[in-house]
Amino acid sequence: MTVRIAIDCMGGDHGLSVTVPAALSFARRESGASLLLVGRAPQIEAELGRRSDYAQVRDRIRVVHAEEVVEMTDSLTTALRSKKNSSMRVALESVKNGLADVAVSAGNTGALMAIARYLLKTQEGIDRPAIAHALPNQKGDLTTWLDLGANVDCEAEHLLQFAILGCAYAASLHGKERPSVGLLNVGEEVIKGNEVVKRAGELLRGSGLNFHGNVEGDDIFRGTVDVIVCDGFVGNVALKASEGLAQMLAGFIREEFTRSWTSKLIALLALPVLNRFRHRVDHRRYNGAALLGLRGVVIKSHGSSDAYGFECAIRRGFDASSHQLLERTAQAMAPLLAKLPGSGDAALGANMARA
Repeated sequence: MTVRIAIDCMGGDHGLSVTVPAALSFARRESGASLLLVGRAPQIEAELGRRSDYAQVRDRIRVVHAEEVVEMTDSLTTALRSKKNSSMRVALESVKNGLADVAVSAGNTGALMAIARYLLKTQEGIDRPAIAHALPNQKGDLTTWLDLGANVDCEAEHLLQFAILGCAYAASLHGKERPSVGLLNVGEEVIKGNEVVKRAGELLRGSGLNFHGNVEGDDIFRGTVDVIVCDGFVGNVALKASEGLAQMLAGFIREEFTRSWTSKLIALLALPVLNRFRHRVDHRRYNGAALLGLRGVVIKSHGSSDAYGFECAIRRGFDASSHQLLERTAQAMAPLLAKLPGSGDAALGANMARA
């Protein structure tokens, strides 16, 4: 089955200079994908014309014109109401209209979430979509982490919904039969945290999920649990801090190995080890977060991504669609939502499965 991917070519800090090369590289590697390159057609076609690899994949690429661009500095109102022919919106409309299976954008996160929510709507039982990402841990596995920036202020009920979405994501994409859930907090004790977090802990304990309890920041990369839940403010700050730390450590190692001729010689001998280390801590490999809770698959790339990082985000979208994330998420959520207080009866779960 061919996966149709709509790419917002104008979004992000670098726009066409990153998105088009990444799209072509991905198309060469993945014959089971067809791409809709959305943006200002003359500019996209000019960029394609400069690429010698375009001829290899021309039959699986279509350019879709969209005159406007959502800038990184645009307000939500501007993006949603004033730029109705933006590359971001047209890419998302392709998913809504069934022309694409997934949309990928490196553009303004708030605008992407707002437009996606407006066009695609949320799944039954979900008040707010969340940004989820899977990152490597010390156990050699992946930890699903959400929310990473979509919802700065959350109520306890939202954190519970995020936990359900995260469990469904981990089950469908990572094969976790009964994912364990941790609530990010300032301590493991039940009494720790603000009132929202403490209330969320109460809801999670009665939810029927495999709730581990509170976890702390150092548990994120330990692999203590399969899914970690927090509000978008905490999640985004912690994510960016971890990425910055990885880059700083890599920089320190590079500085030390280039400090003298002796250290350069040692670096040459240690080059295979250093390359493996750099590969393991390269955050670009894990670029591409899923906007969960929507009636469509949407992937958010880092705005500053280079071509390699953006290609990884496209790969996330392809994998999500190939593994039928949307359908399997709805199926996994149905029995969980049916057990929640105030959900009524199993009819809600049935509605989720049909969503």
